[in-house]
Amino acid sequence: MKRTKQIDIRRALALASVFNFLCWCARACLLPFLTLYFRHLGLPPAMTGVVMGTKHLVSLVWSPVASVLSKHYDKRRVVINGSLVCSAAAALVLLLVLPTDVRPQVGNCNVSDPRGGPTQKLSGDLLGSSVAPSVASSVAPSVASSVAPSVAPSVAPSVAPSVALSVAPLDAPSARTNTSTAPVSQSGVNSTAKALSDTKTALNHHHSHHNHSQHNHSQPQLPPLNASAVVNNSAGEPEVGGSFMHQPTTSSTAPVRSKRSKFSSGSEELLGEKTEEEENERRFDFLGSLKAMDPQHRLFFLTLIIVSVWECASAPLEWTADDGLYEYLDSADASDRYSSTGVWGLLGAACGVGGAGLLVSRLSCLVAGGVSRSAVHFYCYAALAAAALPVAAYLPLHLNKKRDRANGLLKAARLVRGSPRALLCAITALLVGVAGSAVDNFLLWQMQDHGSGELHMGLSLAVAQLSQAAFPLLAGRLSKLLSPGRVLVVAAASLGLQCFYYSFLWGPWAAAPAQVLSCFSSGALWWVVRLQCEDVAPPGAERSVRRVYVALSLQLGSGLGSFAGGFVAQRFGLTWLFRGAAVGLMVWCVCLPLLQWRAPRQRRINYSRLLAADANEASDSESDLERDWLEKAMDDDRSSSSSSNNNNYGRRINH
Repeated sequence: MKRTKQIDIRRALALASVFNFLCWCARACLLPFLTLYFRHLGLPPAMTGVVMGTKHLVSLVWSPVASVLSKHYDKRRVVINGSLVCSAAAALVLLLVLPTDVRPQVGNCNVSDPRGGPTQKLSGDLLGSSVAPSVASSVAPSVASSVAPSVAPSVAPSVAPSVALSVAPLDAPSARTNTSTAPVSQSGVNSTAKALSDTKTALNHHHSHHNHSQHNHSQPQLPPLNASAVVNNSAGEPEVGGSFMHQPTTSSTAPVRSKRSKFSSGSEELLGEKTEEEENERRFDFLGSLKAMDPQHRLFFLTLIIVSVWECASAPLEWTADDGLYEYLDSADASDRYSSTGVWGLLGAACGVGGAGLLVSRLSCLVAGGVSRSAVHFYCYAALAAAALPVAAYLPLHLNKKRDRANGLLKAARLVRGSPRALLCAITALLVGVAGSAVDNFLLWQMQDHGSGELHMGLSLAVAQLSQAAFPLLAGRLSKLLSPGRVLVVAAASLGLQCFYYSFLWGPWAAAPAQVLSCFSSGALWWVVRLQCEDVAPPGAERSVRRVYVALSLQLGSGLGSFAGGFVAQRFGLTWLFRGAAVGLMVWCVCLPLLQWRAPRQRRINYSRLLAADANEASDSESDLERDWLEKAMDDDRSSSSSSNNNNYGRRINH
């Protein structure tokens, strides 16, 4: 006979809480700072938005598929352990991607200018290291070789994709290359028009000076060169003037042509053969340049592939662990205690983002081995994922083969579509996800442009997580004052106010006060979603309906918002991105009460709950009948006993 396995609910809840704490802490150490790392690599806002949008869409598609497959083959624990290991490895692979833009190497990460962009300062944050001597050394030989006639045609293609060089004579006897930076506006877009005009003037001066030396039959002496690099970091599109591309070739080949005119006919034939060879080489170089990809686009596609693989590895973790834990508690009739583990995830996120910001702010720009301190975020993520492995080995999991999760999601989507108020809540969740992606992706960029460092960013985001975790303490009082529909309007309006506030930042700590509104923008939203799930879903299907809302807001909405937000930030700047998100949410907050007033309130008849209520009433009536029969019997017994006592007492008196 098979022994029944004992279920320890307290132990299961404790292990699940620790696991959620570690997983959310690991993600918070890296994910909020990931777009800032992409900025460090040289990706513009549009490419950053595409990468983050693809990440959300991969999670939208792969999470339910992986959950169904892990349940079908009964490999949930294997999927959880494999997800932890593979996601940590994929995150570390992203460190192998090298930046493409030119940055100055400075010794101090904290520069006093709060309005400078990432090319002027490193702000005590992820831009702690520069591309350094390797880039400067690669630019210097190409600039020096632009004077030689034999390699003149190859200079412009080698330098133009990355930097725009302004050449000016120096008094020093040796050639030097110095990198300089262009001013960055508040929206993060550089202007290189002045640098290019200076470049053209300097090149014309150099050309006239060189021709004058040839006319005097003197030995051609070229002065040393000073190369200053102008990089459009935020936009990620270096602008190079067309006149600069042609000018070095003309100035360097003019003396050669004057000398070739004095050669004999035999040398002219040799020159013709060399010219044909040069033309053939140019043709092959042109065909090769068509096949080769621009360095920035190559960086973009490489980052996109790595992030997609990383998301494929980490997406199954949350759904698989939640399904196993819920079915474990449901088998012990303790599924009502499943929601108690969610608050530990928010606390772990607060500790992760705040601790990572504090730790990185204490480090120097370059840590051991010359590694940028931005890599510490990835190492913390990998370390916490490894720390969660022992907990995952003992995580309580249960397989209930009677539950069909795929059909449950489809039924949940039909339930949401069939209720007008649930549909309005779903549209609100989608719009909040679209606007929230702008905050998640580019808030740290805006803070960095106003002088914030890792410490300011980490603590500000930690305040947001703590305020969201504190909303259940206010939910009871808020429900007495406002209906769930009005609370939904308050949630969308709070996020709109946050976005509008972020467009007017003025200092490093300016974003911290607005994070308190996350208590209503996020906490109130998911509280209303929970009530809506209980309203439209039958018992046991609330989680499926909630996952529909999560997919609409945090995955589909965030994906669409990342795509749109990146292009808006690229075209109009970060300030107008936040203002546009705020205006869109405010317009919806005006329309939402009118739509709720027109929508009929159709409360779904829950027959199972009615049957449960009828069963309770029947049991209460039966217990009342039993109690009445018992009381009647006891009264009869008392009356009979009292009458017999009276008869005996009368007999004694007669005797």
